[in-house]
Amino acid sequence: MPEPLLIAKGERELYLLPQMANRHGLIAGATGTGKTVTLQTMAQKLSQIGVPIFMADVKGDLAGISQPGSAVPKVTERLGHLGLADLAFAGCPVTFWDVFGEQGHPVRATISDMGPVLLSRLLNLNDTQSGVLSLVFKIADDSGLLLLDLKDLRAMLQHAGDHAREFTTEYGNVSTASIGAIQRNLLALEQQGGDQFFGEPALCLDDLLQTDSNGHGVVNVLAADRLIPSPKIYSTFLLWLLAELFEQLPEVGDLDRPKLVFFFDEAHLLFADAPKALLEKIEQVVRLIRSKGVGVFFVTQNPLDIPDTVLGQLGNRVQHALRAFTPRDQKTVRAAAQTFRSNPQLDVEKTITELVVGEALVSMLEADGSPSIVERALVFPPESQIGPIRPDQRQAIIEQSVIYGHYERVIDRESAYEMLKARRATPPERIPTLGMPAPTPIPAPRTSYGRQSTGEVLLKSAARAVGSQLGRQIMRGVLGSILGGRRF
Repeated sequence: MPEPLLIAKGERELYLLPQMANRHGLIAGATGTGKTVTLQTMAQKLSQIGVPIFMADVKGDLAGISQPGSAVPKVTERLGHLGLADLAFAGCPVTFWDVFGEQGHPVRATISDMGPVLLSRLLNLNDTQSGVLSLVFKIADDSGLLLLDLKDLRAMLQHAGDHAREFTTEYGNVSTASIGAIQRNLLALEQQGGDQFFGEPALCLDDLLQTDSNGHGVVNVLAADRLIPSPKIYSTFLLWLLAELFEQLPEVGDLDRPKLVFFFDEAHLLFADAPKALLEKIEQVVRLIRSKGVGVFFVTQNPLDIPDTVLGQLGNRVQHALRAFTPRDQKTVRAAAQTFRSNPQLDVEKTITELVVGEALVSMLEADGSPSIVERALVFPPESQIGPIRPDQRQAIIEQSVIYGHYERVIDRESAYEMLKARRATPPERIPTLGMPAPTPIPAPRTSYGRQSTGEVLLKSAARAVGSQLGRQIMRGVLGSILGGRRF
């Protein structure tokens, strides 16, 4: 059993229990109150006991976790307040990721991985258009047509629109007006960089669950400064990643430490404008992913931005200062104060507005799962560098990574676009029955770093079990992603 992780110090030292880190958490507070440093401290402490981390770097300053820190004035001042003479500075093993492939390894998903539910949110579709998109996915799944990138989805939409009458009897009405609206939204998505996100090689979750030779968990840092201007792309990508972890990881129950801890910065973007049905599924994923050994920490300015059904799942809490300049601000302060287990010696509502930078109200879960009494405390500084790193430092880390070169090489194998193009070019009497592609050998699944060659990837079968209609169907999970991993 790993030792408790020292996070902050008030009247006494306050610890995060590793076995309780998969019970999720919340880091909240106004801009400039110290949330990022708290996140970095918690991430480094968890990494040091062998827990892999995933976090989005929305401002570019979390990359410093890869470098040893130094006795800069702010750190020295914090140590003085904590009664410490010095700190053993050290960096963490880091893997950088970037949807655009500029500040890290390219990170991609296939259209089929994303599924119709999340893709509908990404495209801002209404209920009717979402229904049509789900039908298109169903047709593609039943027909053995792989949807890997945007051109595949465009081709499939065109195919469904051209054969709408044929599909209506079996699948329901395929509105050509909705097909056109989806196509237009796909064009807008492409202009925001969606064409770089969708494709292969798709992200393998094993690559997020690594430890280094010292047994330290690798910190996966997603460069998100270019994603934040497109908040739906940012939030939907992170939600997709959570859904993939939920669907693919096995049940493990309560462990002595999590298999992965996921820090969701700017968490309010996940819930903004989300329909009720999607919110219910998000709550389900957050509630159940604990049993997969994954802890999720939401980082946000206003705790009221997180729905009560999700907020109630967040057991470990660090509340930095909030401002009470408006009636809504005052309501937020009051609501935040009421979520803590009360401390008779502390006026929580008043204290929230008085906290200085780096101070927080802290309540962590006890060994029996109950929340500790809230205490006012000063958060320990991280042992790693606070702030951004130089471009040459980032590039050196990228090139030294064991996965360097794998995700950088784009693969474009035969999928719906090529198959439908060939179908249109084939005389009608020679067109094979759609949905019955010829079986091809399926290579053994790769392990995390035992990667398949390009040739092996291209040999993957487009069909799963080609025996029956049920065997050819792709099973999809709670958020529409492929259930239990890729089936092709």
